[in-house]
Amino acid sequence: MNLQQQQSVLTIAMLAAFADGAKDDTEREEIRRIAQSLAAEGNMPDLPRLYQDVLLRRTSLESAAAALQDPTHRQLAYEMAVCVCDVDGRQTPTEREFLAHLKQTLQLGSAATDAFDQEEQALLNALDGATATTATKPGLPVPVPAAVPSGPSAAAVQRDAELDKSILNYALLNGALELLPQSWASMAIIPLQIKMVHAIGLAHGVELDRGHAKEFIAAAGVGMASQYVEQFGRKLLGGLLGKVAGKTLGNIGQAATGMAFSFATTYALGQVAKRYYAGGRVMSTAMLRESFQDMLGPAKQLQTEYLPQIRQKAATLDAGQIMSMVRGA
Repeated sequence: MNLQQQQSVLTIAMLAAFADGAKDDTEREEIRRIAQSLAAEGNMPDLPRLYQDVLLRRTSLESAAAALQDPTHRQLAYEMAVCVCDVDGRQTPTEREFLAHLKQTLQLGSAATDAFDQEEQALLNALDGATATTATKPGLPVPVPAAVPSGPSAAAVQRDAELDKSILNYALLNGALELLPQSWASMAIIPLQIKMVHAIGLAHGVELDRGHAKEFIAAAGVGMASQYVEQFGRKLLGGLLGKVAGKTLGNIGQAATGMAFSFATTYALGQVAKRYYAGGRVMSTAMLRESFQDMLGPAKQLQTEYLPQIRQKAATLDAGQIMSMVRGA
């Protein structure tokens, strides 16, 4: 993909992020920050202007689609837009209308999109079946939902050690999801982050429903739709979309940038959640966001150490395993 095609795909993802008409200033500010961050990498020019074009409606779906002549590029743009629209759960009528118009504009028939749509619906069904009381961590025992006395007791030390293992496991898993060729695989990242936060709260004797876990993630400054936009943008900038060539990602080592983003975001979020619930939930929103940003740097450095484990996990993941993890089975 050339730069113009990359910009077109990212433009369509941003248009999808705003398709529901919600005037969320926090989300818009997060996407603006992402645009500046991606532009700073020097691989794509004028991303802040691209964001402004979308926000101020100086561009259109039709003009973005016109730059995508390759059928695989058009299908990729559609799949990314669906993922962004699904970030908050089931699509709104406005989002469904946007996606239908997008499919028509991209001239995609059912033969091109049926397989993806079926996998996407299967994942959404798995999300619907994941109840708030399910706190199973992938590959690790569930922490005992009982209050632990303050101070360096043996029980507190053991609990923290188990939570550290769980957080790392979630980070490894979400880093591995970045390496899979299926666009919908990235949709599992945020649900797994929600399950991680729920499990951490439960370990400290705090019952959370799905809505509260999502609110905590947003309070820490991790935007939902913006997180997907950043994943897509980094993959595009890094030339990681081997699927565009009709192949799976052949060189996993090339995916370090996007993988580091998902690994680091998940790891930092888990550590902040652990501090928050251990401290009696007294941190302000500003403090939560500051703590999250402070953790991101060390988390990105930690990703390099665990690169072999991320690669190994990616090589063994399949659709059924991902669905089970989201359900908590």
